[in-house]
Amino acid sequence: MILLRRLLGDVLRRQRQRQGRTLREVSSSARVSLGYLSEVERGQKEASSELLSAICDALDVRMSELMREVSDELALAELAASAAVTEPVPASVRRPMLNSVSVAGVPPERVTIKAPSEAVDVVAA
Repeated sequence: MILLRRLLGDVLRRQRQRQGRTLREVSSSARVSLGYLSEVERGQKEASSELLSAICDALDVRMSELMREVSDELALAELAASAAVTEPVPASVRRPMLNSVSVAGVPPERVTIKAPSEAVDVVAA
């Protein structure tokens, strides 16, 4: 089962870590207890919209940007979950794939899929 609070917590933690900030700094700035913020980041507590707003302000991140990243993570987790439910491909027809990683047995909410670093810009004519 995909839990939105876990995805939200993961995104909040990444945002904080990208800035090189500690839980203590963000909790102080957001005026939320360090323990509660920690539980939100670990996906153990649901964050109210008021709390999310305070955390976003403390991180200087728009809530829409935060929610967009959560939405992207949710879409990928749903894809991983639906792929895990489909029939397995028999070994006789499997082909090795370059740069592939097996996520069998990994909970979908813990799977992160990133775009290749060599992205191609597409220009419309």
